Amino acid sequence: MSAFAYDITVAELSKTYFVPERDAGLWSSLKSLVRRKSRVVRAVDTISFNIAPGEVVGFLGPNGAGKTTTLKMLSGLLYPTSGALSVLDYTPSRREKDFLRQITLIMGNRNQLQWDLPALDSFELNRAIYHIPQAEFKRIRDEFIDLLDLGALVNKPVRNLSLGERMKMEIVGSLLHRPRVLFLDEPTIGLDVTMQRRIRNFIASYNQRYGATVLLTSHYMTDVEALCRRVIVIHHGHILFDGRLTDLTEQFASYKTINVTLEDSSIDLSSYGAVMEREAEMIKLRVPKTETARITSRLLSECSITDLTIEDPPIEDVIEQVFTQEQVIT
Repeated sequence: MSAFAYDITVAELSKTYFVPERDAGLWSSLKSLVRRKSRVVRAVDTISFNIAPGEVVGFLGPNGAGKTTTLKMLSGLLYPTSGALSVLDYTPSRREKDFLRQITLIMGNRNQLQWDLPALDSFELNRAIYHIPQAEFKRIRDEFIDLLDLGALVNKPVRNLSLGERMKMEIVGSLLHRPRVLFLDEPTIGLDVTMQRRIRNFIASYNQRYGATVLLTSHYMTDVEALCRRVIVIHHGHILFDGRLTDLTEQFASYKTINVTLEDSSIDLSSYGAVMEREAEMIKLRVPKTETARITSRLLSECSITDLTIEDPPIEDVIEQVFTQEQVIT
């Protein structure tokens, strides 16, 4: 365990790229041979955070925010431009064997399994790479196959599997060496709802069984809500928020939803808030967060109500609100 009780420590981490630029046309192409122009792109800009052992943290942001770049630096695939980072007390860019045996990086749009071979053969290859004892390998492999219901599929060539089946095989192959730290980059991308739920449940089970630390990126907020109590929101390479998911909603949600069931469905409630939905006696109102208590009191005193509930907005709306803030939360 780290001296500071963190599995992951990131301090003022930056990654900068120099991207060549030139205008269109032959003349511009010739000029670029002797006078190259480039622009600086800061994919990650002085970010800092710590993650404790066993935490499952959502790493959120739009495309191009710096999420995947950060995961690649944490797993040692990219060398930072500046700053410091530590994973399990190792410097990732050194790619030490003992470090690589304790982490995994799973990317939803990348394949590591051999395309024309059954997944079982790729699992065996991973056993040899990580020097997993045969008895331990068989126990873990069979446990994971059972948890993901893959028994009828492991002997099929990978190319004959559906996207969801292949993704489940990828996850099994990536976890056979029982890594302590999981970097998951869109692990459920492109999958149907059933497959997404199955993979979420498996990740949660792995975290509970082995105490693994998980850093998860996903555009599916259902993944984040199901797995993560804490989220880090990144935009344009900067961290905009780092804290509990519930605090994110409390801090950035500008409205709440009041669901009202009336005795008389003909009553017009538009004076209380924006009517978002009406179905028989049930009406859904959107109201400013600061006005929720006052409007709720009015509704209860002025209308004949059989039921009333108050809800926070969907997490997708809250995240979008964070992006519009364009300020770093410290």
